[in-house]
Amino acid sequence: MDFFINNFNNEMAVFLLSMMPISELRGSIPLGISLGLSPLKSFAISLFGNIIIIPFLLLLFKPTIRFFARTNLLKKPAAFIVKKIDQRASKVIKYELIGLFLLVAIPLPTTGAWTGCGVASLLKLDYKKSLIYISAGVISAGLIVLLLSLIGLSLIK
Repeated sequence: MDFFINNFNNEMAVFLLSMMPISELRGSIPLGISLGLSPLKSFAISLFGNIIIIPFLLLLFKPTIRFFARTNLLKKPAAFIVKKIDQRASKVIKYELIGLFLLVAIPLPTTGAWTGCGVASLLKLDYKKSLIYISAGVISAGLIVLLLSLIGLSLIK
């Protein structure tokens, strides 16, 4: 534990934030830049952290939500998560994998890799295709967030 605490740095903070739901790379790229990392380094670390979790989320999302739904303590949060994903799923159903890509690629609140994996899992979309389309969406969202961060920096200076 001491090793982790003593070696925790800005790069690790960006990496871990990019793996978290809601913030993902939408929060980690600006965080990295604000911590003094170069925009490119912040983008690369965030992209890696956000993409590395996708295979696991695709495999574990549905069984985890089912487990949570059977517990008294987590039943309501699980139902809330499923409700939010169901709201996003209608667009994915209509446009299939392109819809999944767009869901992840547009950097808005409650969109991203976590939501995309939840939708893909609950709709039983093909694992490999979902992995590719969600990853492509993460790359696109990352580029958009990077561009917006750079524009924000130029306005501040």
